[in-house]
Amino acid sequence: MQKIKLGVVFGGMSTENEVSVISANSVMKNLNKETYDIYPIYIDKDGIWWEAKIDLEQKINFGDEIEHKEKIENVIQYLKKLEIIFPVLHGLYGEDGTIQGLFEISNVPYVGCRVLASSVGMDKVYTKIIFEKAGLKQAKYEYIRKYKDKYILIDEKMNETIMELEEVLNIITKKLTFPMFVKPSNSGSSVGIHKADNKEQLKEAIEYASEFDNKILIEEGINGKEVECAVLGNEEVIASCVGEIKAADEFYSYDAKYKNQESKTNIPADISAELQNEIRKQAIKAFKAIDGKGLSRVDFFIENNTQQIYINEINTLPGFTDISMYPKLFEASGIPYKELLNKIINLSF
Repeated sequence: MQKIKLGVVFGGMSTENEVSVISANSVMKNLNKETYDIYPIYIDKDGIWWEAKIDLEQKINFGDEIEHKEKIENVIQYLKKLEIIFPVLHGLYGEDGTIQGLFEISNVPYVGCRVLASSVGMDKVYTKIIFEKAGLKQAKYEYIRKYKDKYILIDEKMNETIMELEEVLNIITKKLTFPMFVKPSNSGSSVGIHKADNKEQLKEAIEYASEFDNKILIEEGINGKEVECAVLGNEEVIASCVGEIKAADEFYSYDAKYKNQESKTNIPADISAELQNEIRKQAIKAFKAIDGKGLSRVDFFIENNTQQIYINEINTLPGFTDISMYPKLFEASGIPYKELLNKIINLSF
């Protein structure tokens, strides 16, 4: 049987380059070598594309350099020789619709969400707008943009007002209660996110988030369990069991996810069957609301006092490291890693 030419694209220009490399390493080790002829494609932090000359079975550690590689001079021409592309990219220029547009132009099938779902899913503010339309319960939030040395406050009717940061702080602290979480609108793996317990911390968190994106989301904190659900499919979508995050830090930050070994996951989550089923239903609804395809992971909170479910965000290209929730959730739901990869690839055809 002739092997399928499959390109695995990883790395990228985002702050999640190293995470992407680890994810791709795990994917390539678990792909069926009798079915696929694998082409490892590395994008460095400067956006240069390389054909990576690596041992597919070799373990790559966090932060390792891709030393043996050959520059790809004509990217589109290179992509056109492939039969399928598996982008294992996270963050900007990887899961925001930009590289998906390149694959569309190249006319090569690819794994995961298309341009619209990828761009909407990456932008936390616009994800919230779609979720509101879908009737999914969310934490209260405010949306601002950095503008020169000032900020623009955008209200619920999308009216814009330019003001000093101090004015923004006064308005936000009247509308939301502490603790608050401040997030760059376009970043993944919790990069640039800070928790604020008072006005001074809120000011610092906004200034810090604006280093990553000019669009900033400020959310009211939810005191409760942080849970996640994986989805798989195109029109006929299935949802995994629900898993719970036990973050070692105050919240599931970048360091808590990838560097702090004290962070734990409970799969399945210790919640009622009724809550499990409702979260699975909402995960599929959220996925379809953004016109998702292939795969996504949907994150929620369950408030301690009320047991109310609040949707947090959707990740259209979730991590595939050996500790990542997406493959672990489906493994606990009866779909092993290798089989899951085959299903995801088949959906993209």
